[in-house]
Amino acid sequence: MDLPFTYQVTPGQVIPSRYDNHTLRRLSSLRGQFLDQQAYAAMLAAGDSLLYEVYEIKRPEVYGELLMGVTVLHPGRVGKEFFMTKGHFHAVLHTAEVYYILQGRGAMVMETPEGETAVEELAPGKVLYVPPRWAHRSVNTGDADLSFFFVYPADAGHDYATIETRGFRKLVVAGESGVEVIDNPRWQPAQDRV
Repeated sequence: MDLPFTYQVTPGQVIPSRYDNHTLRRLSSLRGQFLDQQAYAAMLAAGDSLLYEVYEIKRPEVYGELLMGVTVLHPGRVGKEFFMTKGHFHAVLHTAEVYYILQGRGAMVMETPEGETAVEELAPGKVLYVPPRWAHRSVNTGDADLSFFFVYPADAGHDYATIETRGFRKLVVAGESGVEVIDNPRWQPAQDRV
């Protein structure tokens, strides 16, 4: 039988005091996701930049358990598009996720298979609830790390392939008047995802 446990996550020291897995996501892991493919190719040729890191507290991936951890999304851009996470639906589509923003500034881009979209601003102290059926991707729009705590059902799984194939309907870019949300001209309709 498992016992309760604690760990520390605080602003200024966002890496959990304990974690079981540390995942590094580099520019190469987001191949095809950025709008400006020429800027992407040039940046990748100069080096495979670290975009974000995930510190996970592992639990059994079964109904009733929760997976949790901290993501640290570094600042930067590919062309006009800000650094972002891969983004995903949950493999069990009817599962939700909660985020608590520890530091930095950003946005969460979300959409449903039916075409609803939402973009929420992320700032320290904000809690974001991502309902079931919503794909989600975090974007760092600031000049410092965007760090957040996450928790979701352990049996939810991740469907990255749908987003890798078609992208998100909305993009977050640096525009003339600051951060802008635009339609993604490369977006492809979903295949049998409803």
